[in-house]
Amino acid sequence: MFRRGVQVLLLCIVTVIMLGAGESRFDRLGHRMMCICGCNQILLECNHVGCTDSTRMIGELRDQLAAGGSDRSIENWFVAKYGAIVLAAPSRGGFDDVAWIMPIAVFLLATMGTGLVVWMWRRRWLRLAGSSGIAGDFVPLAEIDAADAALRERIRRETEYR
Repeated sequence: MFRRGVQVLLLCIVTVIMLGAGESRFDRLGHRMMCICGCNQILLECNHVGCTDSTRMIGELRDQLAAGGSDRSIENWFVAKYGAIVLAAPSRGGFDDVAWIMPIAVFLLATMGTGLVVWMWRRRWLRLAGSSGIAGDFVPLAEIDAADAALRERIRRETEYR
């Protein structure tokens, strides 16, 4: 049993190591950039027949790689020439971190807000059910309280279709 566990662990380690082994630097950088022709496709995957923008940009990428620049300097060169729109994903650091953080923050705030609303509804329901003497059981709206009858009548009159 122990040997089988070690074999599985080694297989997992080798698999993780080999995940990025076949990707060249050209492919990695080319997939981090967008074609500027307006197709909203990754630079190396732009499928417009005769797209002069992607052909020119791929040539510039090859030239930059031949010049020996680092990945960051090549990306910065493209951003300086074409603007930040050339990047397929926002860069990390500075104000661009907002593009990475905001979707997560909005999701978490919406989840917490929904939980708060459900908690408040549940608390109100328990309070109303407790005032009718049958806390914890389902209470039909008509049995809650006679004092609410006037309010329900007013709501019915105000929302009545004429």
